[in-house]
Amino acid sequence: MRIMVLADTADKALWDYLDRRLLEGVDLVLSCGDLPAEYLSFLTCFTNAPILYVHGNHDKAYEKKPPEGCICVDDDIYDFNGVRVLGLGGSMRYRPKEPHMYTEKEMAKRVRKLWRKLRRHKGFDILLTHAPARGQGDLEDIPHRGFETFLTLMDKYRPRYLVYGHVHQEYGPMKFVRERQYGDTTLVNAYKRYYIEI
Repeated sequence: MRIMVLADTADKALWDYLDRRLLEGVDLVLSCGDLPAEYLSFLTCFTNAPILYVHGNHDKAYEKKPPEGCICVDDDIYDFNGVRVLGLGGSMRYRPKEPHMYTEKEMAKRVRKLWRKLRRHKGFDILLTHAPARGQGDLEDIPHRGFETFLTLMDKYRPRYLVYGHVHQEYGPMKFVRERQYGDTTLVNAYKRYYIEI
């Protein structure tokens, strides 16, 4: 299965110039957040692949106008042809009372509420997040710090992939790594556009 992953910056090759070759053979699209709702809605017109998304910390506008034709998997497990995708969007809380921002304790509580779904689905294959896991592609400042809860999830369920965004390539080549390994899990920074196979 070929999966296109997206995050943070709309790809001009898709949105401005619509290079349809970039969508060829894509079975599933995963959005890690902080993309314009119009961009995701636009993509639904040119692919039959389902587009699943989680919220980024800048996706407050989704509350009034979510991406049309796309499926929000925040706090849920979505099974696509046997590939189980667990969605946990948002970033570390750095402003009070903002949506899609969580303390470590709040993120752990979200995961605890999923225990029935995790048991029913017997785990998951892809962890779709906005923020990275702690110490795995995150930064030290609070807004870009990753969640330890994601490490716990990977240790327990050993998914094939954790796909995230939030840390942009423009932050510097020393900080941006497209793929890294954590145990049995391949961690992928989905900034702009990338492809994975499962």
